[in-house]
Amino acid sequence: MSSCSGEQQQVHLLHGDLDLKIHEARGLPNMDSCSSLLRCFCLRPRTGTPSTSSTSRSVPEGNGDTHHSHRIRQTSDPYVVVVVPGEKAEATLARTHVVRNSEAPRWETIVLLPLAHLASELAFKVKDADPFGAELIGTASIPAADIVVSAEKPIQFRWLPIFRDGRRPKPDTEICISATFIPVAAPGATTAVWRSDGGVPAYFPQRKGCEVKLYQDAHVEPDEVKGVDPKVFKPGRCWEDMCTAVLDARRLVYVVGWSVDTKVKLRRRKAADEVNKSAAGVAVEDMSLGELLKYKSRQPGVRVCLLLWDDRTSRGIHIPGVPVLKDGFMRTHDEETRKFFKDSSVICVLSPRHPSKKLGMFNQKVTRTVYSHHQKCLLVDTPASGTDSSRRRITAFLGGLDLCDGRYDTPSHTLFRGLHSIFHGDVHNPTFSKDDAAKGPRQPWHDLHCRLDGPAADDVLRNLQQRWSKLDKATKLWEMLGKATYWREGDLLNLDRIPGSSSSDLLMDDDAGDRQGRGWHAQVFRSVDSGSVKGFPYSWETHKLAQHHLLCKKHVEVDNSIHVAYIRAIRSAERFIYIENQYFIGSSYAWPSYPHRGASNLVPMEIALKVASKIRAGEPFAVYILIPMWPEGDPSSDQAQEILYWQNQTMETMYKVIAREIEHVGLKGARRPQDYLNFYCLGNREDMVAGEQPADRSDSTSPAALARRHRRFMVYVHSKGMIVDDEYVIIGSANINQRSLDGSRDTEIAVGAYQPRHTGSNPRGEVFGYRMSLWEEHLGKDVFRECSELVERPELPKCVKRVNDIARDNWERYADNTDQAGALLGHLMTYPVLIDDDGRVSALPGHETFPDVGGSVLGSTNKLLPDNMTM
Repeated sequence: MSSCSGEQQQVHLLHGDLDLKIHEARGLPNMDSCSSLLRCFCLRPRTGTPSTSSTSRSVPEGNGDTHHSHRIRQTSDPYVVVVVPGEKAEATLARTHVVRNSEAPRWETIVLLPLAHLASELAFKVKDADPFGAELIGTASIPAADIVVSAEKPIQFRWLPIFRDGRRPKPDTEICISATFIPVAAPGATTAVWRSDGGVPAYFPQRKGCEVKLYQDAHVEPDEVKGVDPKVFKPGRCWEDMCTAVLDARRLVYVVGWSVDTKVKLRRRKAADEVNKSAAGVAVEDMSLGELLKYKSRQPGVRVCLLLWDDRTSRGIHIPGVPVLKDGFMRTHDEETRKFFKDSSVICVLSPRHPSKKLGMFNQKVTRTVYSHHQKCLLVDTPASGTDSSRRRITAFLGGLDLCDGRYDTPSHTLFRGLHSIFHGDVHNPTFSKDDAAKGPRQPWHDLHCRLDGPAADDVLRNLQQRWSKLDKATKLWEMLGKATYWREGDLLNLDRIPGSSSSDLLMDDDAGDRQGRGWHAQVFRSVDSGSVKGFPYSWETHKLAQHHLLCKKHVEVDNSIHVAYIRAIRSAERFIYIENQYFIGSSYAWPSYPHRGASNLVPMEIALKVASKIRAGEPFAVYILIPMWPEGDPSSDQAQEILYWQNQTMETMYKVIAREIEHVGLKGARRPQDYLNFYCLGNREDMVAGEQPADRSDSTSPAALARRHRRFMVYVHSKGMIVDDEYVIIGSANINQRSLDGSRDTEIAVGAYQPRHTGSNPRGEVFGYRMSLWEEHLGKDVFRECSELVERPELPKCVKRVNDIARDNWERYADNTDQAGALLGHLMTYPVLIDDDGRVSALPGHETFPDVGGSVLGSTNKLLPDNMTM
């Protein structure tokens, strides 16, 4: 690969963090001379950093006041994009803010960049921001070899020449940078990031003295999962606990969601008398979520607020034959929910994914249309620790919490049983038409959630406060027109003004839980930008951005700490990584058949490089990744096929990195990539019970009829979590794709947590018990009981082999089209692809499409859909 000046550079693996400072540039050309006339007719408020002249300092002095005004620009408005060049696709690492009207801009941008790239150089593209699109001024580069050397000898204020088309635009056109490379340490050489002071570098610091309760699925029946010592971990009942917490709230109930359906019921079994007593004698199991929230809002002193994503494709307009205008493409029930609470004391706000007003018109349109508010949490006040019953604290429930249809399920993940009882009115299967879905099979739903108490829960509340404060004039106008419940910025309670509810009162004893071995350290992470929250520093306040661990992306300030948390946790792993996620897409700059810049998150590449380092060190290590068999809906649809294609490109990228390392250490033939990395999915196949009538006796060959005839269907994995070494857990709303991890696309929230008394080489705390309970659910009670000691050490090759044998056997049972297959042993199945010794991914012979429902397992690209929508 050649540099900007035409010199050939050596390729290096840059794996670590780059502490980069982009200081300034000089001698930039005037790129606006040809567009000055156009600007006269297209005046707009200025964006970026003001400057007093074309060559003066551009960072505002004093208080940084920048008055927006219409002004004709006379010269360039430069900013810098940092990229890793590639032959087919480049990876964008960072952007500076825009400096207005300057040929000698000073940015002073400070950023810590995670790197996991094969590169010959790092490039700095200097661009001119225009209303009609950015124009390249020129590119400077620094060899990857110099980046590697900077680990020992930091680069200080180096001026790099800027080239365009092999020559400088002007003789002295240069950019000044400083850089220090911090390579990833050898395995075992550093302390895990969660055990370091402050935890992960993020907007919210790690908090001590927290309590965390981990949940699998919405509900767990008493005998469903019981193979784990209850002293270590006892499965909870998430939806029932949320229902109880709402009933017991005295001051606030706040719901933040992507989708809320007022008709769902949080409790489906008969409640105890004391629970019904707290609901004024009403049977709680008969109350829908909407009725429950209305009931609480009528209680004196209780504030009930909902902040939900406004799907712009749903308009509540009923036109026969055009249901999308009423329900929207995503069917999130936003308009139904708004209308349900319209004349109540519940404050329900529908918030579109508003972009920053500093973005160009096209990017604003993309953000509004393609991206969503995907944060999901429930906030309530609960009794604080101690004996004073009047003291309250904030409790947050987080995870894949869609409080809507089809999400209630248990570890049994039944297909046909309970259709007319526990799941009555809540049979959800978007793969089939509504009429077909009602006959079964229902789509089972697997998810991960948690309850968070203590100071980290206050950070979840602060996130809501920042989002609520950002709701803009457009939302207010929409509400005045009757499209939502009227709201004011002060609708959220100011807890500092309520005795017994201030932040200082809400803290629990930092050491009490630790002394008993139950205490947690927890840290809240987000994907969110300044278009969705209020309170971030301005883009030109570079030192403040660095202090808050925020990025600047040209016109917006970004918190992408979920991405950073995943990277730091993966790099800290010593024994194994276990992931459950709805999607698994990333590291697109290294995709073998379709290199792309659109999904540049590092999670897949970091995992592959971690495995490679362990192979090199000769240490046992394993990665288990659980994903749905196909994206929700029709697997043959254009959207699902493209997601499957990105997913398989991601898989092959990882397997090829591992295969090359196996060959490099001389183990090819003795070891295979799947000895270290495996993908799984979940499914169920139910035998008929005595007295049960066949669901479908027709000869139809429709997907729904075939699924009923074979009595099988996938279990949809909606989880968004990761467990590292049975010590650290991340749970939240973020998928592993660019939409969730970018920071400026979908909004997300997550928490990372561990117990300080349960760390080291053999932790046996609640994270360990949680992972074991999940594996009992997936492997089945009998198999889990048989190999419970083996699965305590997931990193060992014999554990990997045993799990793979079970998963392979389950897939063969699931895919068998005869009536002799029998029920599965649990739900875990190997993901239906073939991996060869060189890491290539192909379809299993005879299983190129998904059983019953069709659709290529490997997926395909689609030129009509925007790639950003499916990445």
